[in-house]
Formats: sequence, C-alpha cells, structure tokens
Amino acid sequence: MAGSADEPRKPVMDNGPAAGGDLSTGTRTILSTMPEVRDASLKVAKSAQRLLSIFTPDLEPLIYGEEPFLEAIKRLVLARSYAKVRVLLADPSRAMVDNNRFLALARRLTSCIDLRAMSPEYPASAGAFIIADDKALVYRLQIDRWDGISDMNDPAVVRRYLNFFDEVWNTSMQESQLRQMLM
Repeated sequence: MAGSADEPRKPVMDNGPAAGGDLSTGTRTILSTMPEVRDASLKVAKSAQRLLSIFTPDLEPLIYGEEPFLEAIKRLVLARSYAKVRVLLADPSRAMVDNNRFLALARRLTSCIDLRAMSPEYPASAGAFIIADDKALVYRLQIDRWDGISDMNDPAVVRRYLNFFDEVWNTSMQESQLRQMLM
C-alpha cells in the first residue's frame, strides 16, 4: 500500500499470484479457516528462538488464548532468559473481555511479555500477524476474516512485517500505561 511520505506504510506481500509468485512453495501455505490460522500460529510460535512479535486487534482468544499456544509461549520465555514476546493491540479494551488467558499469562511473566496499544495514527484495519524471530510468519490481510498466509522460512517478507511492527511499536502506548489499563 503506497501512500504519501507522511502516511504510515503497511507491508505488502508482493510475491503472490498477482505478481507472478508461487504460493505453493515448500514453506508457504494458504490459510482460509480459523483452525488453519490457529495451527499455523502455533507452529510459528513453537519455531521462535528469541523473539515473537504479535500484531492483533484484541488478542484473539481462539488463536492466542488456546492452551497449546500459551504453553509454547511459556516454553519460549522460560527456557531462554533473553527471549521476548511483543504484542501490539489495536483495541486493548476488547482484550479485557472474557478473562483473556493470554493477558493472565502476560501478568505473570511481565519481564518476558511486553504489551502495547497501537498508536491511533495507524489504522486498526492493518491486518493481523505473528512473527517468529526473523523468518516465520502468519499474516491475515483483514482482521475480520481467516484468509491468510503462513510461511515458515521467508526472511525477506518477514523483514518487511518486522519493520512495520517496529515502526508501530515505537510510536505506541508504553507498556506501563497499557498494563494499568488492563489491570
């Protein structure tokens, strides 16, 4: 998505069918259902060694609140003292509904899981994604649909999403302010 120099830039996957790319590579999978997105997100989380970055509207409980996913997060941060999980929330108030299990875990592991509310200057419709380290990714273009792509080894595409994540992260509400809202 191209915009003016002042507009935030959303990463674009430019190696899909419209660009002549092949989406059926050995590491790339097309997703179309919630169970496929949940399983792919779990696979990405389990592959993380250092850093897991999650860009989500509200900590979608059907994906990030499931016990296998929470176990993968615990394993990552408890097995490696340097491991981090960063979460950007478009709508933190929606995450507080229904005793979100991911938030409960984040409250217990405050030194390993960082939460921030997305700055209002970025559109809440920027999609949803999870990135492990610098190579694995699950991405959904629309947060209200399950259609997406999973790729376990595409550092070039992941780098674009990490750059976007870092840009939003650096302008977003600090963790201490968000934690006060969520407590």
